[in-house]
Amino acid sequence: MEFEVVIGLEVHVQLNTKTKMFCSCPTSFADIQNKNTCPTCLALPGALPVINEEAVKKAMMFGWAINATINKKSIFNRKNYFYPDLPKGYQISQFEVPIVENGYLFIDKEDGSKRKIGITRAHLEEDAGKNIHEGEISKVDLNRAGTPLLEIVSEPDIRSSEEAVQYLKKLHAIVRYLDISDANMQEGSFRCDANVSIRPKGDENLYTRVEIKNLNSFRFIQKAIDYEVQRHIEAWEDGVYEKEVVQETRLFDSQKGVTRSMRGKEESADYRYFPDPDLLPVIIPESFFEETKNIPELPDEKEERFIKEYKIKPYDAALIASSKEMAEFFEEMMEENIEAKNGVTWLTVELAARLNKAGLDITESPVDAKKLAKLVKRIEDKTISGKAAKDVLDFLMENRVEVDEAIEKLGLKQISDTGAIEAMIDEILSKNEDKVAEYKAGKEKLFGFFVGQVMKASKGKADPKLVNEILRKKLS
Repeated sequence: MEFEVVIGLEVHVQLNTKTKMFCSCPTSFADIQNKNTCPTCLALPGALPVINEEAVKKAMMFGWAINATINKKSIFNRKNYFYPDLPKGYQISQFEVPIVENGYLFIDKEDGSKRKIGITRAHLEEDAGKNIHEGEISKVDLNRAGTPLLEIVSEPDIRSSEEAVQYLKKLHAIVRYLDISDANMQEGSFRCDANVSIRPKGDENLYTRVEIKNLNSFRFIQKAIDYEVQRHIEAWEDGVYEKEVVQETRLFDSQKGVTRSMRGKEESADYRYFPDPDLLPVIIPESFFEETKNIPELPDEKEERFIKEYKIKPYDAALIASSKEMAEFFEEMMEENIEAKNGVTWLTVELAARLNKAGLDITESPVDAKKLAKLVKRIEDKTISGKAAKDVLDFLMENRVEVDEAIEKLGLKQISDTGAIEAMIDEILSKNEDKVAEYKAGKEKLFGFFVGQVMKASKGKADPKLVNEILRKKLS
């Protein structure tokens, strides 16, 4: 039997406000445990929450970015459940009326087309604290408790783990472009819960879904979904689907590559939602609508502009636009008036490979955009060859010097003097008269031999294009 995978994703994005969702405590990461707390985020009697205006604006910006409806009136609810890192015994969240709903974004398919993924809602809520387990002792750090979260819930439109990762990467890029979150997955400011189920191909019914909780790496998300899908299929084929696959929350063991049962999955009724009596409904003023509409250029728009403006391939434009930092790096390179095609190659192939090997991202690159553009320019003006430029880039990765200084130090300046190259060629041809005769007799493969000899004589510094041109004239 052939199966279809049905995936819906819930993404929690920590908003980069200076203070928490309902109090004035700072949201800084990695401070001393429990330093950033107050009566409100500790839920002490008599402390009242006040809504963070900036969090509302950032949620609205996200709403515009995904073509969603932004509700002028939304409501905060109490979501009741007990965790040691949730001081109130409930979480303030939005349920019936979220601030953002009915949006969508597009992911790129392998054939170059785009696929629409619906976004049911994006609602504001507060984060819980953090449990720290040390042997038999568990501690609770409440610094994170109350940090503003935007929970983004997709429709069950995703059909594979690959599509899930594509969707998450697009969402990650949008959040970074909007500058509403640092979206640092390692620090937990962009994390995902995946709801996974299967059904026979052609069946429109939805079957038992399992939630995989707190995934914070694209690689682990893909592995966790693939494992869970395979578990469901095997259970179905073995006739034990209803027994083995139950509605529950599972955790992914990244060491063993398997998911494990954590607890039974609650339904919304289990949370006993009701409007928070301490918070009035959120009525968004008209000025907020005007202020938040002015969002920056987003990945899809940037991709289209790169294709149109720089005449680069759609694949290259999508790759560069997928990262805000890489897009900014590329545009800074293009300010130096280099060929776009060369800029793409030296950014996405040569520099990217070296950064990957060094375990660095583009923001940590020892070679900045202007320096890389200068290196490309030196290839274009024939100061150095493309091959020599790779050695220069290696040198620049390790040494804080300018491009021209590196070229001089390495002695890689290209010989573009026609007379000098001609003299080298004449000497090589005179030393290899027998091979010249063979070439003229039809053994054209020997042309490569002559080119190699000239490059060897010039220690790789002769302009290959000039070498080829002069050799052909001499041998014709």
